[in-house]
Amino acid sequence: MQLIFILPMQDERYLRLLSEKFPNTQSVITELINLRAILSLPKGTEHFVSDLHGESMAFIHMIKNASGVVRKKVDEVYGNTITEEEKRALCALIYYPDERIELIKRFYAGEEVDGILNINSQISNLKSLKEWYRRRLHQVVEIARAVTIKYSRSKVQKLLPKDYAYIIGELLHESNLEQHDRQTYYNAIIEAIIETGCSDHLLIVISYLIHSLTIDTLHIVGDIFDRGPGASKILDVLATVRDYDIQWGNHDIEWMGAMAGNLALLATVLRVSIRYANIETLEEGYGINLLPLANFAMETYGDDPCTIWQTKDFENNPRLTRSAQLMAKMHKAISIIQFKLEGQTVLRHPEWHMDHRALLDKIDFNTYTITLDGVNYPLLDTNLPTIDPKNPYALNQYEQDLMNQLWRSFRKSEKMQRHLRMLYEHGSLYLVRNGFLLYHAAIPMNQDGTFTETDVCGQRVSGKALMERTDSIIRQAYYAEGKEKENALDYMLYLWEGEFSPLYNKDKMTTFERYFLSKCEAWDEHKGAYFSLADNEQVCKNILKEFGLNPATGRIVNGHVPVRTIKGETPMRANGKRFVIDGGFSKPYQEKTGIAGYTLIYNSHGIQLVEHESFESREQAILSGSDIHSRTLLQDFSDHRIRIKDTDKGKELLEQITSLEQLLNSYRNGSIRER
Repeated sequence: MQLIFILPMQDERYLRLLSEKFPNTQSVITELINLRAILSLPKGTEHFVSDLHGESMAFIHMIKNASGVVRKKVDEVYGNTITEEEKRALCALIYYPDERIELIKRFYAGEEVDGILNINSQISNLKSLKEWYRRRLHQVVEIARAVTIKYSRSKVQKLLPKDYAYIIGELLHESNLEQHDRQTYYNAIIEAIIETGCSDHLLIVISYLIHSLTIDTLHIVGDIFDRGPGASKILDVLATVRDYDIQWGNHDIEWMGAMAGNLALLATVLRVSIRYANIETLEEGYGINLLPLANFAMETYGDDPCTIWQTKDFENNPRLTRSAQLMAKMHKAISIIQFKLEGQTVLRHPEWHMDHRALLDKIDFNTYTITLDGVNYPLLDTNLPTIDPKNPYALNQYEQDLMNQLWRSFRKSEKMQRHLRMLYEHGSLYLVRNGFLLYHAAIPMNQDGTFTETDVCGQRVSGKALMERTDSIIRQAYYAEGKEKENALDYMLYLWEGEFSPLYNKDKMTTFERYFLSKCEAWDEHKGAYFSLADNEQVCKNILKEFGLNPATGRIVNGHVPVRTIKGETPMRANGKRFVIDGGFSKPYQEKTGIAGYTLIYNSHGIQLVEHESFESREQAILSGSDIHSRTLLQDFSDHRIRIKDTDKGKELLEQITSLEQLLNSYRNGSIRER
């Protein structure tokens, strides 16, 4: 006797919705077979990076070479059967196919090419362009086959342009022909590609396929923005990446707040950009017009030498068209405006307990001194014509007009608003994925290891609840309306510099002191307890448990604090429970770290931690095949191949399989009718 299961009404409704996509028994069976097969495939490769700080060239190269994975594939496939020069040439083609092909075509056409000796050694005995195409097409297909072997054919096909999907599919996948016949068949396809003039396009498409599949998922653990000039370029490249996520960092929040309309953070973005001679992101990346600021600064501080406001690294930025004096005046003008707007915001929110950080009203304008923590300090700059001692935080009319103009420029930048949407749609404050807990900076903690409870826009929260509430407030700053939006926008400033912000977590941000006071104890910023406690294994296990992960197998990944390898620091902390992967992508930090960044790689074999050296240049990579040299610090391989069924995606697929099995049962017992 057949048993008929009566489903709850909500389950039956779901199955009826599911039947719209799978209308009969055969369609369900086909999908069940497909999903069960996918579960058995090796998991895709995840890459974790952090603290890019606008260094677009190094980041883009890292995407193209997959943190050294592409070169390893070349070594695995070819071993010692081709020379080192040819391996570098092949990698250069895969990394930069458009530019490399153009260079080779110029060479074979007899044009003068810089670095001709390098190219001569790389093409060896390939006497004609046709021979070069033939050899490189075979090689690029071989590398693509090695990369795609662990993916389903349907997944690979979806990544290919329709016009070439069939041809590339034939080249990549094994056939039922005998070995000799198969090779003849492949050769015939290659020859046809060359004869029909499709070689360039096929090489480019297959190279991009390699880029896409060597990094199945990219996790950016905070700080796309900061001193480097290429944050907008990084986001442009991310828009082409198939699967990525962002865990917001403090500098991301700074820019997101500015883009969304927090004027104090807008002023901060401008100040930091000018201070480090990096206005390229603003002017060229986003088309922000800084002429109103330049005019205001000249009118206000025309005779002021602005000695303490000189831009850092001015001489090392040949693209700057303004004089050092004008930049210093702009720097001073926007800094004073920032201090005013910060003070206004802090005083609006006494619940932040940050009144001590509103400093302009603490200046004695008779003696031009300031008293902090009972100590009286003279100011290094006493020319403060825009500050009204009776109302020091009020913008004068000219400052207000300037900020309105700058905000209109931000709001009207189509690219800036598009990138802001990307940051929200692909971003979060933290992420749990495949046993990893990702967040940029900290989980605020007390000295005894308990989680700090603090007020987040009217709610007292700690630990995971604090992170979730904060994530919600960040989204309200963009999506909400009215008073809710205003409060959330204000809170973005707290996240940038507040003591219990999970993105800052220091007792104060001493920006004012570093400008106006000679170096002294007033400059000191004291980190929260997390930054010392999180090197303890048990503390990390407690954090993992708080977020629902298995403390025995889970791991934390964060950045924010550069790892000073030259001082013996290591990115592996707490007996391997926490990875700190800020290794100095940003060039200014490389003197402190001694390296140029880390990539944590998690593939079907296990975990690898890769340390990078500084990137020479894109031009040299194209010309001579120079690469980012990387060193593997850690290999923690599993004793079995990790399959999709072992991942979070596998859990989702198993749930889908359960639902499909219920639908199949409903078709077979007649409770849902097939179509």
